[in-house]
Amino acid sequence: MRGGRAIDPARNFDGAADVLVTDGKIAAVGSEVEAPPGTTVIDATGLIIGPGFIDLHSHAHSIAGHRLQAMDGVTTALDLEAGLMPIARAYADAAAAGRPLHYGFSASWSGARAQVLAGIEPDASFESGLAVLGNPRWQRSSSPRELADWLSLLEDELASGALGIGVLMGYAPLTEPAEFLAVARLAARAGVPTFTHVRELVETDPATPVDGSTEIAIAAAETGAAMHHCHVNSTSGRHVDRVLGTLEESRRAGSRVTVEAYPYGAGSTAIGAAFLAPERLRLKGLGPTSVIMVESGERIADEGRLHQLRRQDPGASCILEFLDEREPRDLALMRQALAFPDAVVASDAMPVFWPDGRHDSTQWPLPPGGTTHPRTAGTFAKALRMMVRESGAWTWLEAFRRCSFLPARILDDVAPAARAKGHLGVGADADLVVLDPGAVTDTATYADPTRPSRGVRHLYVAGVPVVSDGALRADALPGRPLRGEPR
Repeated sequence: MRGGRAIDPARNFDGAADVLVTDGKIAAVGSEVEAPPGTTVIDATGLIIGPGFIDLHSHAHSIAGHRLQAMDGVTTALDLEAGLMPIARAYADAAAAGRPLHYGFSASWSGARAQVLAGIEPDASFESGLAVLGNPRWQRSSSPRELADWLSLLEDELASGALGIGVLMGYAPLTEPAEFLAVARLAARAGVPTFTHVRELVETDPATPVDGSTEIAIAAAETGAAMHHCHVNSTSGRHVDRVLGTLEESRRAGSRVTVEAYPYGAGSTAIGAAFLAPERLRLKGLGPTSVIMVESGERIADEGRLHQLRRQDPGASCILEFLDEREPRDLALMRQALAFPDAVVASDAMPVFWPDGRHDSTQWPLPPGGTTHPRTAGTFAKALRMMVRESGAWTWLEAFRRCSFLPARILDDVAPAARAKGHLGVGADADLVVLDPGAVTDTATYADPTRPSRGVRHLYVAGVPVVSDGALRADALPGRPLRGEPR
């Protein structure tokens, strides 16, 4: 790649440089790099060359979902908040189907608990996991024997290559806090991070056993575990200022707490989620009309209809509006979460659903009628548009630091292979994004959520072109597994 502007957040470098890729690795970065005979030369004049984006929070387990994320600049898409179980099957299924992007999974706390407490055998399917979320049988506290049993399952998953432990605490918000501490102790012993969807905040539910964000800080301080707070924007809502203050205080005290956010005022989950019960929506200052069903587009009219849908199909995907992006105050709260020091961008990408029941497609462009949350297609480009191009809150160097470098560093201890990602050092993985800094933007909307982002001119995964000259290459499935190696 000649004539481009290279950005390497590991060296704090932002300047003109050529980048040479050989055998899936970065072979040289510098001025007037000599290309061996037969080398393909890409003219990168006017473009930025940087390490591909690493998404720590993607549920888009499909070729279709990965292709949308590739057009958004992502080279590694990991499901670390929910995880999949059994982990060996999750990796095997992804490898058998092929993936455009690198992939990996955490050990599923909800899957382990559902197996022990409710007898539900996990099948490494995200769709099955969504259906389980609304089942109350696994949401209770555990007996000492049950706790030991599902902790043992998590240990086995870590030994099989899981990238940490994904904890959906927000879906079982009344469980005993001591259980969360037990998970953190396991993570600390194994040398792996946890990735938590926190339980309710005290401002939302004064009767919560412990404030969700404070619980992260307590666990990090008491156990020494690395604790990652998932989508702080959506779980904090209009209380994000207090939550960020709690997390910053924890970090100043030496705890290993990290944070992620995405640039949307609405989230997506299963309609049967505990926090979508009418009484819990009221605690958040929301109501049934804040919920929209993904596949049908139905905005729920009243509590009676909400109860009906939660009974009929608790795993059905829906969108929950928690901030109004048209309101300056709400937009400022969303930007505040992204601007928090060292917060990383993570999409919470969801699967694409079609009316005929399909959850994947090998066609490109995608067949019409696909539905999902727009964050699946547009998270990273929207973050760049908002935080670099429009507000100037981030430099391009800072943007790559938050989208590439810092996410990889969260995984360094559990997955040594991550050390070759998120930077442009010689010998690093050739996972690269080449983008037009003046044109990169999201185009996906809630009404048309599968529209690909614009401005990514080239994307390389392990040195293989997945996007060339702004067009996705439908023959490219170079994604490889990123696995954990717990100590």
